[in-house]
Amino acid sequence: LDPSHSSHKHFFTMVMYSKTLLVGAALLIGTASAFAPVTTRNTAAASFSSPAFVKHHHVAVPQQQTSRTVLFMGWGPEPVWEGAQVLSNEAACPSEICVSLKVQVLPEVAAEYKVPGQYVQVRLNENTKPLFLAIASAPLSSENDAPVFEFLVKKSDDNEWMTGALENSAIQVSQVLGGGFPAEENLEGFKYDFPTQNVLLFGVGSGIAPLKAAMEDPNFLKVTKGGGRSARLYYGVRSPDDLCFVSEFQKWEESGFQVVPVLSDPPAAWQGRSGYVQNALEEDGVPIPRNSGALLCGMKGMAESVKDVLTKAGVFEGRVLTNF
Repeated sequence: LDPSHSSHKHFFTMVMYSKTLLVGAALLIGTASAFAPVTTRNTAAASFSSPAFVKHHHVAVPQQQTSRTVLFMGWGPEPVWEGAQVLSNEAACPSEICVSLKVQVLPEVAAEYKVPGQYVQVRLNENTKPLFLAIASAPLSSENDAPVFEFLVKKSDDNEWMTGALENSAIQVSQVLGGGFPAEENLEGFKYDFPTQNVLLFGVGSGIAPLKAAMEDPNFLKVTKGGGRSARLYYGVRSPDDLCFVSEFQKWEESGFQVVPVLSDPPAAWQGRSGYVQNALEEDGVPIPRNSGALLCGMKGMAESVKDVLTKAGVFEGRVLTNF
């Protein structure tokens, strides 16, 4: 290309502009440690058999020793890894396609968990690809509570180290990440209209995990049976044997959440809802849409379809909440 040619001048101008941007970006990254906000936590992988541990409820959790500094970039912080211990691993549904794990973490990690919908990264060691897992248990209600996170994990070919973890197995957990479902900002107060009178929750498969946390935190959605705010959970799976946490359904109902299982491939004897959660929503309609809000977690297609139905019905787009 000839930079003096009239048809090529614009191309060379853009190339030089791009080079300038790249150099500027490199300089910013190179000097970021001097100006960017950082967070520091004492970390090091200590053995569960070593004397460097903290005991909680008779379970040893490794105490971390060295210091790492984490630089916050546009895509969020790098994980700060802490030792953790698997307390239990049980099938979460009859088909055993998902497992429920309870994991003891350090108190300072548990204290970071404030809002249902937040998540952590989990790995076996530095040689394993981390999993991004929404926390299925509610935030701790007291400093005296055991620092335990519950996770719901769907089995796959590359996560057997987690789904098959034995009791007392050592794993590594990152700091708590994400802002969770922004319910306080968008469902309460008068930002859009009056505070929401109706909350709809939509979860598919293991996407039920952060919704479980939201329902089990009495201070989050502020739903009570017979109270001024109604709530309904649409929970989609393939078959009845894939429904997780069935033993909790009655407790959720007693707390004010109507539970609506929706099966995409139901057996002939199934008498409940069938199809997909968005179909069930269309069939039921949206009561008081201007004063309704929703929490979504699951496949992108489901989330987009549900959001489309809700907003067309008159729900404010800002009240259709996801945790990512």
